[in-house]
Amino acid sequence: MPQNTQLRRVLKTPALVAFGLAYMVPLGVFTTYGQVTVLSQGHLPVAYLITIATILFTALSYCRMTSAMPLAGSAYSYVQRSFGGKVGFLVGWAQILDYLFLPILNYLVLGIFLHEAFPSIPAAVFVLGSIASVSLLNILGVRLMTSVNFSLIGAQMVFIVLFITLSFSQAELTPENLMRPLLVGAGDFSGLMAGAAVLCLAFLGFDAIATMAEEADDAKRTLPRAILITVISAGTIFIAVSYSAHIIYPDWQSLIPVQDTASLVVSEKAGGKWMYTFFMAAYLTGVYASAMTAQTGVSRIFYAMGREGVLPRKVFYHLHSRYHTPYRAILFVAVVSLTALFLDLNMVVSMISFGALGAFTFVNLSVVKHFLINEKRRGGAALFKYGLLPIIGFLLSVWLWSHLEPDALKVGMTWLVIGFIYLLWLTKGLRQAPPSVKYDDIAHLID
Repeated sequence: MPQNTQLRRVLKTPALVAFGLAYMVPLGVFTTYGQVTVLSQGHLPVAYLITIATILFTALSYCRMTSAMPLAGSAYSYVQRSFGGKVGFLVGWAQILDYLFLPILNYLVLGIFLHEAFPSIPAAVFVLGSIASVSLLNILGVRLMTSVNFSLIGAQMVFIVLFITLSFSQAELTPENLMRPLLVGAGDFSGLMAGAAVLCLAFLGFDAIATMAEEADDAKRTLPRAILITVISAGTIFIAVSYSAHIIYPDWQSLIPVQDTASLVVSEKAGGKWMYTFFMAAYLTGVYASAMTAQTGVSRIFYAMGREGVLPRKVFYHLHSRYHTPYRAILFVAVVSLTALFLDLNMVVSMISFGALGAFTFVNLSVVKHFLINEKRRGGAALFKYGLLPIIGFLLSVWLWSHLEPDALKVGMTWLVIGFIYLLWLTKGLRQAPPSVKYDDIAHLID
């Protein structure tokens, strides 16, 4: 084992919840507000309900696996140890897709909105400045990030309370207006499911919590608790905010030409120009916090894959001598994030959901494989906890996966084909197992 390769265990449940919420962004409902409102034809709260149903079953599966295997690799580590290295590698490869694209999404959004506020400054300037500062904070360590996360989440919560209050105080609270966001017609179902699939990215914070397993204090207890608190808290916020937005601005058709910045239209409708300005400040600080935690999460995935040897160890399995952070992986993510200068927002959103749903699908299956097959758990309670619940999560994840936009499915499948070709090279045509670290070699990390 290389020297100086153990992460510091400093995160308790509140810090992990703050990490997850910062990753999700409480105001992240506005990132895809225009896109999913149009897809669901004005039924964004219902789309969130569908997504939450899927996420809760899958979150329970993550809780089971984090208790059994609290390792930094999250879905990659669970599948690798449940189904073997080859399947684990492909799931990790799909997981890379959503984790790599999430910081890109945040940098892209920062560029779009800050350029909207300061038109004389090119969006690229804001993107480059954000990448540089976020990378520096990541290298300095998670203790500093935790204090920053609490502050940025607090600012967003103030805006959320104010937005909901203003929306209900100024909207026409007629029965028709109150029920319109919830009444789904037969012709709306396909768009509703497509929207629900996109919204999976809004809940990636609970998955990201699992990547911090080797920096969590008493990981087997704190991780499951933090995952459930984060999912329930975020889901409640997303439904409340999206419903309030539909109440104050029911004319979803008018948002079609301005999908990327529809949230600016809605916030100004709720409280005028000052609310527009407050939204910009609160939202962009939230997106910045998400960029920090997103880069943290993906660097830990690379750290775990570097430890296994499926990615170059000299680059990814290396910690800073002073800060004990995987700084080379962080810098690699920063370089990849420069693609935010060229990519389209809708495509980035869809690619994140593709990778996330792939990971969700196999984590649910890992619960069945690990507990019922490998450990041979028996009895009605075991079949319910480790059989029925994860199978429901698996089916819901596949269902949403199939409703992603066709272009996202094509690009995602192309990414998997590239990963499979790389796997063939690693395993000499699947004749060998991929490189891995024996469980005993890292057992001290999970005790």
